[in-house]
Amino acid sequence: MPLTKAELSRLRDLRDKKHREAAALFVIEGEKVVGELLAAGYPLLELYATAGWVARGASAPRPPVVEITPEEMARASHFPTPASVLAVGKITRPPLAAGALGSGLTLALDGLQDPGNVGTMLRLADWFGFARVLLSPDSADLFSQKVINASMGSFARVPVHTVPLAGALADCPVPVLGCDLTGDDVHTLKPLAAAVVVIGSEGRGLSPAVAARLTRRITIPRYGGAESLNAAAAAAIVCDNLRRVTG
Repeated sequence: MPLTKAELSRLRDLRDKKHREAAALFVIEGEKVVGELLAAGYPLLELYATAGWVARGASAPRPPVVEITPEEMARASHFPTPASVLAVGKITRPPLAAGALGSGLTLALDGLQDPGNVGTMLRLADWFGFARVLLSPDSADLFSQKVINASMGSFARVPVHTVPLAGALADCPVPVLGCDLTGDDVHTLKPLAAAVVVIGSEGRGLSPAVAARLTRRITIPRYGGAESLNAAAAAAIVCDNLRRVTG
């Protein structure tokens, strides 16, 4: 059965954050990323796919598929070149449990507005086995297509909590390490079984309220002339050094 105008409008509207929030739904498009979410067991609600995708099948459990024509996919698609499959998922924001920061490593993102960087941070947390990611409310929307694409499936594997960071870090029982050009050499870190690593925004760095919660500022030694590092690159170096000392 052809998609109705209302259904097409709903799928297109979900590309905008205000519509996502109103419906508590997000849309993700593309064979690779949808396959990653299905393989990770993410609870997608709806799948819309062309006959070619349906014929190839999927080994992972999936919701029922609505088969649509390439022309319908082109109208629903968020891309100039439509993909073969589009999925709808439910927006959920699990609360941060009391005392959760006391165990394991946490990556906290303070006002990161580049969705590619936020998605890459999720991949880093996944790669280095961090227990969770904290995302400040003024960071890029976790449920945007760009964030989910950049996470390469880690979106479905790493617990993410959207919280006001200054409040969440108040009375934190473990060290809170903030990346800052004036900090201590990251290579001097001692073993830490649990800690919070805070990465500031690409433009302004750490916000004053969050900076006030730090127990230590750390930096990556500079040997050349670059003014700064990309936020995700800096986070990768810090995460690697934490894993070197914690084992």
